[in-house]
Parts: sequence; C-alpha cells; structure tokens
Amino acid sequence: MNINGKVALVTGSGQGIGRAIALRLANDGANIAIVDVKDDKMKAVADEVRKIGRKATTFKADVTKREDVFAAVDHAEKELGGFDIMVNNAGIASIQPISEVTPEELDKTLKVNVAGVLWGIQAAAKKFKQRKQRGKIISASSIAGHEGFPLLGVYSATKFAVRALTQAAAKEFASDGITVNAYCPGVVGTDMWVEIDRRMAEITGAKIGENYDKFVGGIALGRAQTPEDVAAFVSYLAGPDSDYMTGQAPMIDGGLVYR
Repeated sequence: MNINGKVALVTGSGQGIGRAIALRLANDGANIAIVDVKDDKMKAVADEVRKIGRKATTFKADVTKREDVFAAVDHAEKELGGFDIMVNNAGIASIQPISEVTPEELDKTLKVNVAGVLWGIQAAAKKFKQRKQRGKIISASSIAGHEGFPLLGVYSATKFAVRALTQAAAKEFASDGITVNAYCPGVVGTDMWVEIDRRMAEITGAKIGENYDKFVGGIALGRAQTPEDVAAFVSYLAGPDSDYMTGQAPMIDGGLVYR
C-alpha cells in the first residue's frame, strides 16, 4: 500500500499489534509517530522504523488524558512535517465475571478503551480541519465489539462503544473529507492474550493455555492471529484503496465470529 511521505500516529505502538502497525505503515512509506507510556519500548520501535528508511518520533502519552493525546498529535505534526493518519490502537483487557466487576475496574477500562479512542478521534479531526485536508482515523475494536464473550463483559462493552463512536464520527466528519473506520481482531498471539488466558484460568480453574487453545481451535483458518495479520488490514484502511470506506468495523479474525 503506497502512502509515501504520509505521517501516521499510532497509539500503544511500543509493542504487540501497535508495533506491527507502526512497522507495516513505515514499510508502506509513512513516517511514524510512536505513542506509548513506555519509553524504552518506544525507542526500540523508533529504531526499527528508521532502519526501514522512514522518519520516526516518539511521544510519551497516557491516552486516558485528553491533553496528552492532543499534545501527541501536535508533536507528530511538528516533528514529522504533517499529519495524515491516526491509529487509536492503545487498549487494555478486562477479565472477570459480570457479577464481580468493580467500579475501579470499570472506570479504568472505559478510560483507556473508550475515552482514549474518543480523544484520538477529536484530536485527529481537529488537526485535519486546521490543516484543511482530508485524513484517516482508524481505531481498535475487536470481535468482542460484535459479540459479547463470557468473562469479557466490560471489555466487550468498550469495544462495542468503539464501533458506535466510529459510526457517529464517520457521519459527522464525512463532509470534511475525513474517513473513520475500525478494525476488529480476534485471538492474537500477544501479551494481552497471555494475560487473558491467565486470568481465565484463575477464574475457571482450567490449566494455563486451555482457554487460549479453545479459542484458537474455533478459528476456521486453523491458527492464532499474528500482529502482522492485523497490521496488513490497517494498512488497507490507511491507504488510498479504502478512500470510499467509512463508518465500518470489519472483523479480521481468521473465521471465528461471523456477521
């Protein structure tokens, strides 16, 4: 996908899916603003981007803080000379029975997974309008944004919310030439799924790995998803071939949830 010279900001890009997205967009020709809360991991990804031959900058930000996200977008524009693509990738898992959700857990998950996306949409749209240009906003939802899963009730609710924000923002910003879409991964072999499996084992009494294997066993294509599988789809959403697509949240899960 050719996005030569474009500037992309990816939140949560110090590791996992975010890192894979940053590297894929760099390979596609974009210069990358790497945003995360972990300095060492951001630096490592920035070095990888530069080895590809693209520019990279890092910015430490907590996506739950609106001012941090707006500052990250300003930083990307200043350091990389433009702003074209916003990827709201940062997110956290929340694993517990509905009956045991605490106010603190609910608040934390909503702030990262929903507010973090909302602030990203706001900041990117404002910057595109200031620059009087078109732009792309891409956010992380999940198969859990299409189907609620046991022990993942709050997480599922936040990912349904991302779909709602995506649809509403797409309608509000279409006349400005801004497209807003989301991507919905399935079971990805990252640290997040290690934690999901660990907590599910803790709650259900299953052995470590059993719940993960059960989910992977239901995938039609017969294997767990890689971060690069997700990044390939985000590459499409970031590039010109998706210019006529907005307000959508397609699943890319190897055939696990069907809608």
